[in-house]
Amino acid sequence: MHPVPENKITKLAQLKRDKWLYVLLIPGILYFIIFKIIPMWGVLIAFQNYSPFLGFWESTWVGFSHFENFFTNPDFFRLLRNTLILALYDLVFFFPAPIILALLLNEIRLSIYKRTIQTLVYVPHFMSWVIIASITYVFLTTSGGVVNEIIANITGEKVSFLSHPDWFRPMIIAQIIWKESGWGTVIFLAALASVSQEQYEAAIVDGAGRFRRMWHVTLPALRSTIVILLILRLGNFLDQGFQQIYLMTNSLNRSVADVFDTYVYFVGITQGAFSYSTAVGLFKGVVGLILIFGANYFAKRLGQSSLF
Repeated sequence: MHPVPENKITKLAQLKRDKWLYVLLIPGILYFIIFKIIPMWGVLIAFQNYSPFLGFWESTWVGFSHFENFFTNPDFFRLLRNTLILALYDLVFFFPAPIILALLLNEIRLSIYKRTIQTLVYVPHFMSWVIIASITYVFLTTSGGVVNEIIANITGEKVSFLSHPDWFRPMIIAQIIWKESGWGTVIFLAALASVSQEQYEAAIVDGAGRFRRMWHVTLPALRSTIVILLILRLGNFLDQGFQQIYLMTNSLNRSVADVFDTYVYFVGITQGAFSYSTAVGLFKGVVGLILIFGANYFAKRLGQSSLF
């Protein structure tokens, strides 16, 4: 008999010791296998002329035909432009918002005020996009909207926020900031909770004011968290979300409102082009994967924290 390697004995002992922790992992693993991994085989219909009547195995294989049609479609560059502009707006204006809000909340010394403000800024996250769109309509519509009534009383004119293409992107980003900034502070506040108070006390002894302490102590403590979240955000760079865009789109702002997510819905669901819309979704996924690996690589090269 060959002796069992010592490292293998150690791993078996650790597995036996933590067996109930691994049992707790089973529901999560099953969830990802059933709802995330197995459905990935469905992307193969992007290379078929899929027909629900013929089924997956009987449908005709067409290779990269749908991708060629998509890239040569006049809508491609319009969709790419609209999606990229919204994604850049999101990265520039929304991504820093939870960081700034977390820094401000961290500076509040009275815990009752801090908890109250945290609760208030968390609430919008739990509202559906239907409610957010309804609130936006109530405030911005030209037919009795609160904001437009105030503007009309001052300037004598009303602004078509909901229908003018120039207002669509700022309105979308403003909705995201209002809805998600508070919830986004949870991770950053958790990271700040691990910062030793001795560092702040040492900075005070050195004569650092509040802004200096924030710059030299608080922000460095958030750096690794910011880098990880940025890498993850780049993975969803082309994913602007369907519900919000769909609810705020109308015939007058469609030229700037159409993005890949809404295009997949209109082509795939309303027109029944399942294979073509799957090809569009697969293109988005591949771009997101490339961005994640690219961002992770550059983070490593710069000596920052990375995902893998």
